[in-house]
Amino acid sequence: MSEAIGKIKVKHPEIDFEGNTYIRIPIKTHVIIREDNIVEVAKKYTLDQIVPGDILFISEKAVAITQGRAFPVKDINPRPLARFLSKYVQKTKAGIGLGMPETMEMALRECGVIRILFAAAVSAIAKIFGRKGDFYRVAGYKASSIDGPTPNTLPPYNKYVVLGPENPDKAAKEISDAINTEVAIVDINDLGGNILGTSNASMDRKVLVGILRDNPLGQCSEQTPMGIIRKLS
Repeated sequence: MSEAIGKIKVKHPEIDFEGNTYIRIPIKTHVIIREDNIVEVAKKYTLDQIVPGDILFISEKAVAITQGRAFPVKDINPRPLARFLSKYVQKTKAGIGLGMPETMEMALRECGVIRILFAAAVSAIAKIFGRKGDFYRVAGYKASSIDGPTPNTLPPYNKYVVLGPENPDKAAKEISDAINTEVAIVDINDLGGNILGTSNASMDRKVLVGILRDNPLGQCSEQTPMGIIRKLS
């Protein structure tokens, strides 16, 4: 069942987690670009909607874009190692991940060649024993938060590689100070997610992932890079 919230139609806006009920309110914005200030964007679209106790959650992609961490695919020149390693990355319905030479090249730049090679070696051994996901566990969030282009991504970012945000805790705190509510920088997709940054170290990241586990912001062209978590009961 869907419910209209503002001008946005949301499937199952309410969710139960650990005995509590929450509503997730997606917030539609303009197409965020490098020249935007993410603090000012958050203020513009959320100040008239936030009530005490709310948590604002923001896509890591939106934060990273305003930090200048989005790169046109055509401007990335993958080295031979990136082309080789990308062939062995398992692609999922949530996105291409590091399964293309350009995204793997950016992972090598972000994480370093030694770390990526070590992650690849651990992953290869783990697969023998039926384990999955070791590559990203070893490579770290800088690798797992790299977003590659997909056909359903909102233009112009359907032709960009976007890295994870720098200093996500700091970014969350700056936004929180401006809008007077707690903030989380999130990397959520249709297969799961992580909390990359919080405005307060006491915020329970496991609970936040549980509340957002069905990806209420969507994965394609919804143009809702942020949302509000509000506890109902």
